[in-house]
Amino acid sequence: MENIDLKIAQQAKMEKVVDIAKKIGLSEDDLELYGKYKAKIHLDVQKRLEKNKDGKVILVTAINPTPAGEGKSTTTVGLGQAFSKIGENAIIALREPSFGPVMGVKGGAAGGGYAQVVPMEDLNLHFTGDIHAITTATNAISAMIDNHIHQGNDLNIDPRRITWKRALDMNDRALRQVVVGLGGIGNSIPREDGFNITVASEIMAVLCLAKDLQDLKERVKRIVIGYTYQRKVVTVGDLGAHGAVTLILKDAIMPNLVQTLENTPALVHGGPFANIAHGCNSIIATNMARKMADYVITEAGFGADLGAEKFLDIKTQQAGFDPSAVVLVATIRALKMHGGVKKDDLKEENVEALKKGIENLEKHIETIQAFNLPYIVAINHFVLDTDNEVKALSEWLETHQHPYSVSKVWEKGGEGAVDLAHKVIEAINTNTKPFKRMYELSDSLETKIENIAKTVYGAKGVNYSKEALTQLKKYKKEGWDKLQVCMAKTQMSLSDDPKVYGRPRDFMITVRELRPSIGAGFIVALTGEMMTMPGLPKEPAAMQMDIDEDGNAKGLF
Repeated sequence: MENIDLKIAQQAKMEKVVDIAKKIGLSEDDLELYGKYKAKIHLDVQKRLEKNKDGKVILVTAINPTPAGEGKSTTTVGLGQAFSKIGENAIIALREPSFGPVMGVKGGAAGGGYAQVVPMEDLNLHFTGDIHAITTATNAISAMIDNHIHQGNDLNIDPRRITWKRALDMNDRALRQVVVGLGGIGNSIPREDGFNITVASEIMAVLCLAKDLQDLKERVKRIVIGYTYQRKVVTVGDLGAHGAVTLILKDAIMPNLVQTLENTPALVHGGPFANIAHGCNSIIATNMARKMADYVITEAGFGADLGAEKFLDIKTQQAGFDPSAVVLVATIRALKMHGGVKKDDLKEENVEALKKGIENLEKHIETIQAFNLPYIVAINHFVLDTDNEVKALSEWLETHQHPYSVSKVWEKGGEGAVDLAHKVIEAINTNTKPFKRMYELSDSLETKIENIAKTVYGAKGVNYSKEALTQLKKYKKEGWDKLQVCMAKTQMSLSDDPKVYGRPRDFMITVRELRPSIGAGFIVALTGEMMTMPGLPKEPAAMQMDIDEDGNAKGLF
């Protein structure tokens, strides 16, 4: 199936990106071209579009992911194509794939089958260089920190209390904890350091939450990099590095324009992880899309407990809009895994396991209902799903009065989601409930964390480590307690234990550490054993990748 996806992408009949731009009211002068099929959109377009009517934003989310796959991005792309097919003016807004997961587990991103964003090979490799720029910006701050200390340390930075880490967009467990500055007096002062994967860096979060170039610079300026010997906060602004960092990011902040297999416009920009960062594409891209289309179909990483919660609580508030509807993607394969079936046994019909796994879907539906949002469950159909399994899931949804649609976008592209598109529009037009979030900014950090843990995860409460309790007091003293909360939690489970599938009950969430992301405007709460630098699996996807004599990619999916 992976080779089929790549073959379909390589045979795509793409339109030139300048023609895609015309569909959304842009001219070639609005673009910075990166070849024939991809371009960046100049930020001054934002000002020209200010008075345009705002389009409706539709979020695509999913149940907790499993190795069986859920097809959230595939559904997002297919739904966008379906909107175009029924004559609606729509734009898709996605994140950029991270190099680490592409080389590690996924092998590729941004859809599959006949619901893909292209050029797929470019997208999954270097694209327009955004993630490289974010990596460079992050490491420039590290270089300036160590140079400042080496040159006399006027800011009195305590090397033991530097919280800023270097970055690399690769899964590399060997870089989680390192020592820098070895080799003598000319190589600065030795100290412990570490790397985050680039998509978990604060620079990535800041770029995706900035509203414009000036806002980006102000956010970078506020980033906390560590503390003095007197335990006073030190920021990027104190280092005087914010101007240079923003300069490095001057092209990366511009949204990228590409297209789907059916030539629907797609803005692909930014790529923060949803299990560590906030998991959404950039505010600039989404807000720009809202001014150019009647409907914006976007996605947020992993399940509704992570990406959707952060999209709804963090992104929409900072971006200044309310979402219009949610599509909740589920597959029979994944629900069977949540019901206890092993991956190797998924080909066999198992209605009983499916019914047990539906508990996971049920909890995510309850979460979306708690936000007062209209929703449609999209059953992402796989070729091996049996009629009995589809019937069992459909009957459960009908019995509990949950609107749903069977989606076949992998096989049929936009045509496979026409029913879903119509039902989404109907849900938007008939909704009368006001959107509400999980917490108010005036709430304490503890209240925000507990509201998310109890309402979204279904936990009975929250435990805090001794370190986390100390940090809560410190952050309140610094005035950071009124910021948003970004939970760092395993994507595999509603709990903080990745081995617990289905719908766990009567469990506690453990917050082991808090980290300030002041530039991003939130406090990261690390739960369980979450790490900000993943490792490669035993057999990385990279081992199957190659390139032929004509320069065509092989195994990149």
